[in-house]
Amino acid sequence: MPQQSWLTKKNIQEFLFMTFGITLVSVGVYFFKFPNHFSMGGVSGLAIVLAQLIPVPWLTASVYNGVINILFLLLGFLLLDKGFGFRTVYCSILYSLEVQVFEWVFPMSAPLTDELVLELFFAVFLPALGAGILFNLDASSGGTDIAAMILKKFTGLDVGMALLCSDVLIAASALVVFDITAGLCSLLGLVLKSVLVDTVIESLNRRKAFMVITYRPEIVTKYIIETLGRGATVWSGQGAYTHEEHQVVLTVLARHQAVLLRRYLKQNDPHAFMIVTNSSEIFGKGFLRA
Repeated sequence: MPQQSWLTKKNIQEFLFMTFGITLVSVGVYFFKFPNHFSMGGVSGLAIVLAQLIPVPWLTASVYNGVINILFLLLGFLLLDKGFGFRTVYCSILYSLEVQVFEWVFPMSAPLTDELVLELFFAVFLPALGAGILFNLDASSGGTDIAAMILKKFTGLDVGMALLCSDVLIAASALVVFDITAGLCSLLGLVLKSVLVDTVIESLNRRKAFMVITYRPEIVTKYIIETLGRGATVWSGQGAYTHEEHQVVLTVLARHQAVLLRRYLKQNDPHAFMIVTNSSEIFGKGFLRA
């Protein structure tokens, strides 16, 4: 049986999205985190602290960031074997390279602006958006994520709690290594980033669950299947007050498809009763993998 090529349209799209996500993380880290000393946990936060504690001219935060990521990558190869994903390898190397290239092409000696809140916003928002895109594709930028995989494999520690404690410790160290402003901004950024990553992931996976109560299920299901390319489930129901028989159509659609179905029902089945709910956890064919 001929081996199926990995070079499919879906894989190409996913790698393009991963590259975009990594670029967002890299831009946020280099242009906004590094100049402001926002050590919001993770490898980038540790790199910022080490660059200040060991003031060697060529050992910049970008260099520390790349070295630590590569070290974690090597540990992953040695300790995780087949459980170590190719996507994480790709993203980790690309992330380290992009940050280093930014330093070579756009050397920075001070923040881009003198607006601390604006800088903090982009230092949090861009990496959080990029991380959300990566997590949604079962990828990551490596670093502490690889450490989490290793801890999970060899210890009984609560990995999530261990990483949270290490991130808080790195962020809090800015209070001592830099100043109170950098320390408080780092701690605040760490909290905001964790919230934003979850929000981004939920937003990317959000779908519209439709429950349509109708006397004309044929036209509803035909439009869903033939025009929108989705499946539907139909079951019989009875009005509690009128005792009339009707059909209930259940389907799950993307947001743009939901708009189309609402318009279609408004024109072709104006008496249909619709219940529309948001859901970000739908498992099955065409949606998330269980």
